[in-house]
Amino acid sequence: MNRPMRDMPRRRSAMPDVAVVGGGMVGAAAALALARAGFDTVLLEARAPTRWQPQDEVDLRVVGLAPSSIALLDDLDVWPSIREARASAYAHMHVWDAASGAAIDFDAAAEGRRELGFIVENNLVQWTLWQALETAGGSSSASCARSTGTSMCGVRRLCPSAVRGFEAREDHVRLQLDDGETLSAALLVAADGSSSPLRQLAGIGTRGRDYAQRAVVAHVHTERPHESTAWQRFLPDGPLALLPLADGRSSLVWSLPEEQAQRVLAMDDAAFCDALGVASDFRLGRVTGTTARASFPLKLQLAERYQAERFVLLGDAAHTVHPLAGQGVNLGLRDVTELRDTLVAARAAGRDIGAAHVLRRYARRRRSADTLDALGFDALARVYAWQSSPLVAARGAGVRLLDRLTPLKRLLSGHAAGQ
Repeated sequence: MNRPMRDMPRRRSAMPDVAVVGGGMVGAAAALALARAGFDTVLLEARAPTRWQPQDEVDLRVVGLAPSSIALLDDLDVWPSIREARASAYAHMHVWDAASGAAIDFDAAAEGRRELGFIVENNLVQWTLWQALETAGGSSSASCARSTGTSMCGVRRLCPSAVRGFEAREDHVRLQLDDGETLSAALLVAADGSSSPLRQLAGIGTRGRDYAQRAVVAHVHTERPHESTAWQRFLPDGPLALLPLADGRSSLVWSLPEEQAQRVLAMDDAAFCDALGVASDFRLGRVTGTTARASFPLKLQLAERYQAERFVLLGDAAHTVHPLAGQGVNLGLRDVTELRDTLVAARAAGRDIGAAHVLRRYARRRRSADTLDALGFDALARVYAWQSSPLVAARGAGVRLLDRLTPLKRLLSGHAAGQ
């Protein structure tokens, strides 16, 4: 899709294969994965990530990395550093319904695994990827061994940098940057977040709904240990999750209607700890301490398509989901894996990596999978919002039955793991 650009000043030399816009966890992983697959890559980001240091307080934004995400990060040679720095494995998950009392448990050992996943700070993942990109920098497209697809190519990081417009041409896409220069690449990858200016420039719409809720986040001390377990309670107003941190605390993600979220944020620490203890059914005993609290709005948003001419969407630019299943970043990293594999296969077949038929394969597969997951999470949120007695009873019966159906439970767990 062509986008008019007001001026066409000097052009950067050495056209890369791929330009990735957005250096968050998904964008940085995409740039590194493509470079390791032998594509010369440029990463454009408006702001460098905050330096992660072990003596700093744990980032309030954490992610539950599924095995599929860990496999990708391990393939990129960054997982050992993340794990050794500050990652908390969880081997169990206990989910229960406040209204019916029904519960379901997932256990790694029962599935032949050591853990279900890891709770890791967003900033730690992004910073580690960013450092790996620095190590990977400096190569030019001429030095890349594209014939084998196994040699490491360079990643140029342009930061701070933003894209003002872009124009797709027959064999490349030309980007106009905010510093007045232009950059050309065979393919443009948008990983620039849920509001994605590039998605809007490409004329791609979205659908979904605003949950009229906020997720309140904090790290809390509790009387009892978290037992390497992810705890989640479904309350009438939204789910509450307590996720195990490496230092023994639990990371809270509490979804609440806007007004209630604001009241919770305004409480003093003692009142907040008391309210959280009640809301969590004192599953970990009394809440004895908390960090400062923050919040973010919740919405379901799906791009109407994942591709335009020489252009694809990744991560939150393509899909934003309810945090109740903790799968947002995992879906984005699965996008990265699919895009890398698609481009590698196209190159091996001698095809143009930016050709429409190549990008359609990625877009079709990931949009189908992401939509299925996103609508599944949305349906789960709707089901747990039911509060009439007959519906609560039916929901409770269904959850109890599911907990006894081991093969089906394994299937759900395997899907969440990305298997």
